Amino acid sequence: MSPFACDMTALSSEERSRHQQLGDVLRSALRAVKELPDGYEFEFPFQTATYNALIQITPLEHACCPFFAISIRLTPGNQLVWQLTGSEGVKQFIRMEFAHWFR
Repeated sequence: MSPFACDMTALSSEERSRHQQLGDVLRSALRAVKELPDGYEFEFPFQTATYNALIQITPLEHACCPFFAISIRLTPGNQLVWQLTGSEGVKQFIRMEFAHWFR
């Protein structure tokens, strides 16, 4: 059993709905997933809509999963990278919670 659990009470019903919408936008734009020792990086093309979705979903994700270390960066090759990392065991949690993002 994972020591991690999302606190879905941290989000209002409107925020949960918005989180789902943003997740759909990001999943459709996803180019690659890179495994890290302590988490994953999700790579997207640099587009305004994708950037805005990342900016909006990050505080929602952090509210319900405060055990994630989350970062957004723009690479020299114009890729947006959303990085989710954390302590031991977080990788398995990410694989489970974001299963539909792994192709």
